[in-house]
Amino acid sequence: QVQLVESGGGLVQPGGSLRLSCAASGGIFSINAMGWYRQAPGKQREFVAAISSGGGTNYRDSVKGRFTISRDNAKNTVYLQMNSLKPEDTAVYYCNVVGGPIAYWGKGTQVTVSS
Repeated sequence: QVQLVESGGGLVQPGGSLRLSCAASGGIFSINAMGWYRQAPGKQREFVAAISSGGGTNYRDSVKGRFTISRDNAKNTVYLQMNSLKPEDTAVYYCNVVGGPIAYWGKGTQVTVSS
């Protein structure tokens, strides 16, 4: 059974940093893209960042220069380093892993940016 386990969320002050991790297990066949989405209260889920199997990256404009996505293929793990966090980054962050034709989702981890 495929599982995506996210960790690293929490409460941080504006300007602070957090590092999210997502470990995939259960035998996902041929992992392609790995990424992160987020959903704030009352809003739709939105794309944050993604990284291809070859290491190519893509970010939403509002996080460029502040967030960095990376992956460890040997561990089937994707990371999101978030710096200079802003209150508008507050959301539940979801891990997304694409294996073959199937997209898998984690259960989410809460990130709250507040003073």
